[in-house]
Order: sequence, then C-alpha cells, then structure tokens
Amino acid sequence: MKPATRILSLACLVVAIGCARAAGKYRGLEFLEACSKRDPELESCLARAANSLAENFRREAKKKTLYQNKRSPGLPQLGYTEVEPIVLDELHIALGGGPNGYKAQFKDIAARGVSTVRITGLRARISDDEVQLQLALSIPKIQADAKYRSSGTLILVQASGAGDYWGEYEGVKAKVFIRAKPYAVQGQQFLRLQQLKMDFSVRDIKMGVDNVHDGNTILQAALNLFINSNSQELLKEMKPDLRRKLVQVMSTFVEKIFAQVPYDAFVTD
Repeated sequence: MKPATRILSLACLVVAIGCARAAGKYRGLEFLEACSKRDPELESCLARAANSLAENFRREAKKKTLYQNKRSPGLPQLGYTEVEPIVLDELHIALGGGPNGYKAQFKDIAARGVSTVRITGLRARISDDEVQLQLALSIPKIQADAKYRSSGTLILVQASGAGDYWGEYEGVKAKVFIRAKPYAVQGQQFLRLQQLKMDFSVRDIKMGVDNVHDGNTILQAALNLFINSNSQELLKEMKPDLRRKLVQVMSTFVEKIFAQVPYDAFVTD
C-alpha cells in the first residue's frame, strides 16, 4: 500500500553521489577521492566515490546493534548523526470514486534498509556553468512500518478501521537526475541544486496490517488478502504522492551536502 519505497530514502543515499567527492583534505572524509574533469574515466570515479560514501553509511548503520532501541549513527562530519530509519510523515491512497470509495492514510512511516543502496550506473555532464548527474540505484530490501487509518468499501467489505501497517520491498531500483550550478563563496566553488527528478520500481512486495482496531479479524483478513494480491497496482496508485515525498527528502539531503562540501573538493580541473 504505502510502499516503503521511501527508498527514497533510497534516495537519501543516492544523493550521496553529489557529495560523494568530499576529498581527503576534509578531516573524517579521507575515504573519499577527488575526481578530475579531464579523467576519461570520470564517471567511474564518481560512481566509486558515491559507493564509498554509501559504504561508510552502511558501516555506521551496522553499529546499531551496539545501540539497542536507538537510531543508528550516521556521518556527523556531514551533519548526519543518524542513518536509519528514514521517516516520512504521511502518505495517502484512494481506490474508486464516490462516497464508498476506499481511502487509506499512512502516518509516521519508518523505513529501514536504505543504507544498503548501491550506485550501479552513473552518467555525468559537467561544464563550467552546470553539472548534470544521472544515477541508477539498487537497494536489495526495504522494510517499513506505519500507522494506518482507512475508510470505504474494499472487495465488498466495509473497510473502515485503523491499525499497524508493515511492508517488505525487495529488488528496489531507482533512477535519479540531478542538475546543479556552481557558485563562488569567498574564493571557493559550491553547487546549488537546480532540479532533482526520480523514479523507482520494486520487484517483489509483501505487506499487511496487524492489530486492526476493535480486533476485527474479518476486516484484517480481507485487507491482507487484497493488498498482497494487488501490491503492484497499489504501488502504481501511490507512486505520484510517494514520488513527491521522496523528491522533497532527497532534495533536502542534496542541498545540505552541497552547502557543506565545496564543489572543488570533489571535482577538480
């Protein structure tokens, strides 16, 4: 239903590409290398840098086992003190029209697994006045949970109720386009985000609801049957709202990275 493809979050690390070049001259980011515009393998270099950054996010995420019931640590040197979960405030879905159409709202959506993102492809177009990046991303599995509330009729059953939602999304793929412009501040070059677009797909989806209000087992069984039989169709219905949310999250992430790491620290002449 509310596909935890908050991947997007998926997204978060995707953005990492933009900052993926915080070169070793920045303390705490020595694991990153700078890429030369003149390098015929520039795109490969940028992809390696992005994956290096993602790997360090993953390494920090694994430390979560040392922080029971706490969020996992992130990369504080970039202003990120935690990695997961990635949180979205709410999403909506509507099926059918009229007063009895099914509507559902998902709130406090928390997704885990985005830190396993890998950059599987990267294309770059860099000029003196503009930077364009196209990234292909892969996330093996995202798990999400949320609170849901629904109303209306679903497969001839009155589906008004509330409870807990869970979802497992395997084989998440995303494509992200970033366009930015360089600008100077006190002799240093930075990037300002101009545009960010993205799309995504999920190979396998499992999801369901638990703890339905008033213990309505008939409603719970009907909802679980419907959403698992129609998971891809539900994802398609949710995509516009979900994509808008993910673009907002990713844009904020990229802007923060661009503001902290000078452009000339990750791309050199």
